[in-house]
Amino acid sequence: MRMEQRQLLTPRMIQSMEILQLPLMALEERIEQELVSNPVLELREPEGLGKDGAPESASPEVTGDTDNYSEGEQMLVVKDQEDISPAEFDRLEKLSDYLENEEFNTNSTYQRSQSIGGDEGDRKLEAMANTASRGTNLSEHLLSQWTFIEAPDKIKRAGKAIINHIDAEGYLRTPLETVRIETKETFTVEELQQALKLVQKLDPPGIGATNLMECLLLQLDALEEDDEAWDEHDFDLERALIVDHQNDLKLNRYPQISKKLGRPIEELKAAVKRLARLSPHPGKQVSQENAPPVMPDAIIYLDEETGKYEIKMTRDPAPNMYIAGTWRKFLKQKKGDRSTREFITNNVRNAKWLIEAIEQRRNTIHRVIRVVVDAQKEFFDKGPEFLRPLPMIQVADQLGIHVATVSRAVSEKWIQTPRGLFPLRRFFSGGTTSAEGEDMSWDAVKEKLKVIIDNEDTKNPLNDDEIVAKLKAQGIELARRTVAKYRKILDIPTARQRRQF
Repeated sequence: MRMEQRQLLTPRMIQSMEILQLPLMALEERIEQELVSNPVLELREPEGLGKDGAPESASPEVTGDTDNYSEGEQMLVVKDQEDISPAEFDRLEKLSDYLENEEFNTNSTYQRSQSIGGDEGDRKLEAMANTASRGTNLSEHLLSQWTFIEAPDKIKRAGKAIINHIDAEGYLRTPLETVRIETKETFTVEELQQALKLVQKLDPPGIGATNLMECLLLQLDALEEDDEAWDEHDFDLERALIVDHQNDLKLNRYPQISKKLGRPIEELKAAVKRLARLSPHPGKQVSQENAPPVMPDAIIYLDEETGKYEIKMTRDPAPNMYIAGTWRKFLKQKKGDRSTREFITNNVRNAKWLIEAIEQRRNTIHRVIRVVVDAQKEFFDKGPEFLRPLPMIQVADQLGIHVATVSRAVSEKWIQTPRGLFPLRRFFSGGTTSAEGEDMSWDAVKEKLKVIIDNEDTKNPLNDDEIVAKLKAQGIELARRTVAKYRKILDIPTARQRRQF
């Protein structure tokens, strides 16, 4: 036994850190889960909110203790006709809409008649119609074609086994011997080879190839069967380039290829341009991976009146969330048994923590973005070349928070700017100092390097030493290996490979 002081994270602090790190779409999903699991938590549309973020009272004239009720929970009170206000009719209309909604119809014997050609349709059918369909699987796509292939029954079964081993890019990288061993049926390698030739005739062309060369040749074979492609393609030259000169093409050795094949360089360049239309990954033409949607947490815009960049937070859910008045009144009146009260008390506390964590997330992200906007004004005005170095520890010191909090605040967050949509983390990087004493981020240095290469003489491109000299003339001193590293990051080939003949 010993006495000691230890700093422990409370559940509330842990929840706050988790909420801060969530991107906007994940946060909305988390809120949906909380709305389902927590009976006291409710969500309202933005237009029904009061000044304090809670739902407005639908009828101020209603007598009795109605302060703790939401609009849908208040009672209808019979009044004299002269005392009825327009708000009462609005609330009555909303109540009528509720009674006519789909949930009420489903749980009762009343069925609302719909006029033919009416504007209001079935909500479920409309939702199903607007839902994106599941993407086609490559194996399903191939098997649906394989059904119509005419071949002996055993060859058909062997083809199915081969299709099951084709990867997402469309290649058969598993040896046929391995396919034979892993398949329960007894196929010979000759039967598998015969089936593979039939599989390679399926759409898209190039499917079932064992390597890149075979994939491109299969696509050329498919084009050669097309009469319209004959006039455009030089199949003999293109096959020679694929089979014998792949390495020379990678190294940009057009003069050597021209000498070996006896063809002018212009014909070689035209053939390479046609080969560039072929797909090195034919399987992705069927089962393409959709990029995950990105939703910005904030929009940066220029206020024309003040000339300053302002911040607008998008889709902030915190003001729309509230704790239902029924449960607040339930706790005040001390109704129910002990277990029920504990259950409601825990859910009310969890709802408060969630709402406060979301509000704290919004404030933290807003403060961090404010620092970014103030520090990177030249970036928004002039472009990527003027991006300034902005270490996270500097932002943390400026805001008086921990650097880990800044890291969580920028994790997977995006902002919409006049220059486009950017991840918030991009604006946090180290940098260097120019000869004039100006701070420049490494991203800005990369942009300057890219501009130098874009403006070079394509027939006599600059090597890394010459790029170092160009950067030094602009006041940026970098080592040759640093230039080579950034060139590779930007996916820019060497001077020999950039040369145009």
